[in-house]
Amino acid sequence: MPSLKDLKNRIESVKNTRKITKAMQMVAAAKLRRAQDAAEASRPYTERFNAVLAGLAASVGSSDSAPKLLSGTGSDQVQLLVVMTAERGLCGGFNSSIAKLARAKAEELIAQGKTVKILTVGKKGREQLKRDLGELFIGHVDLSEVKNVGYVNAQDIARDLLNRFDDGEFDVATIFYNRFQSVISQIPTAQQIIPASFEAQEDAGDTTLYDYEPDEEAILADLLPRGVATQIFAALLENGASEQGARMSAMDNATRNAGEMIDKLTIEFNRSRQAVITSELIEIISGAEAL
Repeated sequence: MPSLKDLKNRIESVKNTRKITKAMQMVAAAKLRRAQDAAEASRPYTERFNAVLAGLAASVGSSDSAPKLLSGTGSDQVQLLVVMTAERGLCGGFNSSIAKLARAKAEELIAQGKTVKILTVGKKGREQLKRDLGELFIGHVDLSEVKNVGYVNAQDIARDLLNRFDDGEFDVATIFYNRFQSVISQIPTAQQIIPASFEAQEDAGDTTLYDYEPDEEAILADLLPRGVATQIFAALLENGASEQGARMSAMDNATRNAGEMIDKLTIEFNRSRQAVITSELIEIISGAEAL
């Protein structure tokens, strides 16, 4: 049974921990608003940009003149998985959910006989995948020194991917990230970015015809690389909001758990102190009766 001093030290330690988790929760809440606004503000542009690219891609079809970023290499044998996680922990299951989705995809592709390569963005995902899939790593992007992730960071990642694609290092690239839905809900998402893949648009039945100048192939050749950077930037913003939301929720849970632990330890401390006092009284009474 722990002594009174040990219990008192534990209570003080948990109280200090609660102060830290409460402070982290407040910081995450402050950062969440800015990150959420940035993620939500990027969605209309990204969706409209993709809609324009989808329209151009549909008009070009699978012609021989279609850009390589649209038509692909003609094979899907070599798959590049870009796993985008946080640089820091203490954010609940945010990092593990992305790593789990990427691990499942890698295992599925390997089972199909595909060659899998992994590029990590954020050290937490790299740490979680290193033990099982470390031999598949081909690169890492460190954003730990970046205070506010911007479009320039997405451009750097996109430029690296495009150079690797031009050099024939992979056939298909897929990014993994968490899409922000709410403070308590982040959706692990896998999105193919090379070659370009577009979801069916709601206005797919629109029969309006457009004349493009220059032609569609030239426009796509210019816009598709920007599209890769745009999708990566949107994923980074979604990840940023998801990370802060997950951290805020995790620290709130930790603060409440610390409070419950303090209550339990306080009860145990009071019971132990009462037992000590009772024992001392018995000794005093027994000594007095002996006299």
